[in-house]
Amino acid sequence: MESDSIAARQRALPITTNPNTLGGTPVFSGTRVPVKTLFDYIRWGYSLEEFLEYFPSVKREAALAVLAEVEQVTLQRVAA
Repeated sequence: MESDSIAARQRALPITTNPNTLGGTPVFSGTRVPVKTLFDYIRWGYSLEEFLEYFPSVKREAALAVLAEVEQVTLQRVAA
């Protein structure tokens, strides 16, 4: 079931939401760094290395997992 695999991937992502943390904004687990900030930095021309330098509480593996998920979802959408 496709929806089951999507739900499993979302649970596996290093992202959390909590209404008491930045009003429920999705953040990297264990941090207060919004996931959107990663995409903003990339859009603004920063490298992943620079993002990680500015936000040392975000683990490389977490950022790469989020980017890999976006890649997979995008490719699936285009192929559909």
